[in-house]
Amino acid sequence: MPVFLDSNIVLYALGNDLSKRIIATSLLAQKPIISTQVINECSHVLRRKLKYAPEDVSRELSAVIKAVTVVDVGIQEIRQAWKIAARYGFSHYDSLIIAAALLADCTTLYSEDLHHEQVIDSKLSVRNPFLISTK
Repeated sequence: MPVFLDSNIVLYALGNDLSKRIIATSLLAQKPIISTQVINECSHVLRRKLKYAPEDVSRELSAVIKAVTVVDVGIQEIRQAWKIAARYGFSHYDSLIIAAALLADCTTLYSEDLHHEQVIDSKLSVRNPFLISTK
């Protein structure tokens, strides 16, 4: 079943925390799905917070894009995000990630920022890959 990666997982695959990098790169090796939002958020963090040069951002994220399936965030995802935000109380941007994952028919969303083991719309399970499951 297809899985979706949140921005933080992609960023850990590029980062210096070796234990998290190993886990994140193993998830990238499974040909997951990400959205254009994830690419944009990673670009922003790499430039603003990590001070990457534009050509380094391009090189790093181009390699990620080759390893994943990318879905666009469009009006359908935005409308779905509004419903998710109203129902679950997530922020707009988290709701966009969830909406993109749902509309891509993913069953698992890997994220460090969302509620581990929460199930969205009886379809999408949120998993923090850096935690050991209690179940």
